[in-house]
Amino acid sequence: MPELVTIPTSYFELVVDYVHPNLKISADRATVIQVVFDALKPWNPTIDDIEVISAGKISEQGFTVKLPLRSASFFFGLAMCRFTQDAVTWDSAEDTINILNSAFTAFSAYTGVVLGDKRAAIGIHLQPQKLTFLDLLKPFLHPSLIALDAAPLRTGAVILKWEKRKVTLDGSAVLANGVFLKIERTFENNQTHSEIADQLKTDEDELLKLLGVEEDRK
Repeated sequence: MPELVTIPTSYFELVVDYVHPNLKISADRATVIQVVFDALKPWNPTIDDIEVISAGKISEQGFTVKLPLRSASFFFGLAMCRFTQDAVTWDSAEDTINILNSAFTAFSAYTGVVLGDKRAAIGIHLQPQKLTFLDLLKPFLHPSLIALDAAPLRTGAVILKWEKRKVTLDGSAVLANGVFLKIERTFENNQTHSEIADQLKTDEDELLKLLGVEEDRK
């Protein structure tokens, strides 16, 4: 029987590089902000949810539109854009996809920016109901490493990286007796947000099965 776990906290991030930086965004910033703000209108942002960032390196400058009702935030810069969302669930994936499609379509159409590769990540903090977090981690830690010290093992981590994929398995820094799982993938620019979501869901299911856990959705 898989160990039942809860997922008290989670997040999703999508970073998209532009094929070529677009400095015109800075000169026409007010109109670009208006275009994105209008595209996100169904998710009820307010004027106070807009933040203009003009400090720091030029690559860090741009603007952010927050969506408080979705615990989400969009940053648009001169060379890349980034979407982040907390407390994500697969039940809300369709809504997130609609947000991404609406904002990126409007932004690209107005600015002429060509979106490049997409770097997606999901992070989930798992809390087992009966086992300890070390019970879940130990099968992935080599016994010879654990045996380096006679003292009880306190935590451990595994990081695996491929050309376009990375997996991190660690003790949670925000949950007592929790496991942190992070899944990262790079996608081609022609892959849709729905395809990205499907792949990340497959990745998550695969890793939860390897951990021997199942989410308690009661």
